[in-house]
Amino acid sequence: MDLKRTKLNILRKKQDLSDRAKTGVSLHCHTEYSKEMLDFIPHYAEKLPIIAHYWRKERDSYLEREGKGIDFSTAYWSPPLTPQMVYDIETEQIAEANLASFVSLTDHDHIDGNYSVTDSDESKLIPISMEWTVPYEFGYFHVGVHNLPKSSAADITKLLLDYTFNEESQNNDRLNELFSMLHELPHVLVILNHPIWDIELAGAERHGQLLKDFLRVHGRWIHALEINGFRSWSENKAVIELAEAFGLPVATGGDRHGCKPNTVINLTQAETFEEFVEEIRKDRRSEVALMPEYEHPLHSRQLQSFSEILSHYPDFVEHRRRWFDRVFFDRDDGKGLVSLSAHGWDRGGPSWLRLAIKTLAFLGSPTMRPVFRVARKKKDRVPSDPAATSFEIPDQKEISGGLSSETA
Repeated sequence: MDLKRTKLNILRKKQDLSDRAKTGVSLHCHTEYSKEMLDFIPHYAEKLPIIAHYWRKERDSYLEREGKGIDFSTAYWSPPLTPQMVYDIETEQIAEANLASFVSLTDHDHIDGNYSVTDSDESKLIPISMEWTVPYEFGYFHVGVHNLPKSSAADITKLLLDYTFNEESQNNDRLNELFSMLHELPHVLVILNHPIWDIELAGAERHGQLLKDFLRVHGRWIHALEINGFRSWSENKAVIELAEAFGLPVATGGDRHGCKPNTVINLTQAETFEEFVEEIRKDRRSEVALMPEYEHPLHSRQLQSFSEILSHYPDFVEHRRRWFDRVFFDRDDGKGLVSLSAHGWDRGGPSWLRLAIKTLAFLGSPTMRPVFRVARKKKDRVPSDPAATSFEIPDQKEISGGLSSETA
């Protein structure tokens, strides 16, 4: 079935894209301003061979020593690169395709990094954007909010984050008010990021039901669904099908946290970011490109990103060079939420953890990529020709029972 809202390009090699578009748009980029929560660690540590043994040993030792379990509820890490570094890497990749560029940095619940970015083209306005955490029932969703008005961005962000962190304000009426406020700003773009990902670890079925309910109640405020550079092809294909069912275009989001550029970008004829927003919001159409790197096995790319995140960067400012300078934990020892290096991890923690990190680096190297390619599921092999790909568009009413009201 042909797609009505989205034109899909799947690239197998770097190429000049100027015959297809004027501009490449890189959305959903994380910088050192993002606080990436670590509350998922117990869940995954229990599942990893060998690591699980050492994790349980460390967990039990901590409990015996401290008289309480390890609390990851406030612990977080931050990506290694500055906003300017990320911006430059993204613009360089797009320039290699002979396109002008727009780059929207979306740190978690934070807009400050956007203000530190400059472009050689002084006429180019850097969009003020963030990835907004939206609590919803037993879970939460990540919403890309792009291109806030510079004059009121701080005030709007304050309102959005009050909803995120103030449980007393969290209800559907208030959320509708906030979405309506964003929608009334004609140059703001609202994208539901990685919608199918079970980010709250509720289980695929429960998350799927949560997503259906969210779209039923608040879908009218969403301008596009995201296909994500760090999600599998089968998942992104399902997002495209879901978007088509709701009459929405898809937007790309690389979701980069390491040192490599996004593996998915939007293509547009727009000469300003505002014109690009209009294409998505008003015309309800988009053109996207899966870059050549997206074809590499997802697990291999994820491990490569982990390796970059956990690497040592001697040229960085002193308090950002080592991975344990960029991980923050509160041991309830009076120091508060400080880096692991401030807790005495000058060598990088226990020997088993240092070995595990070296193992991750090896697994994420190009040497191991063929192994992951063989192990990749057939449904996650990226097709070479989008025209030959069979998209099965579900019936919207079967998905959610219809939206709560007409699309805004």
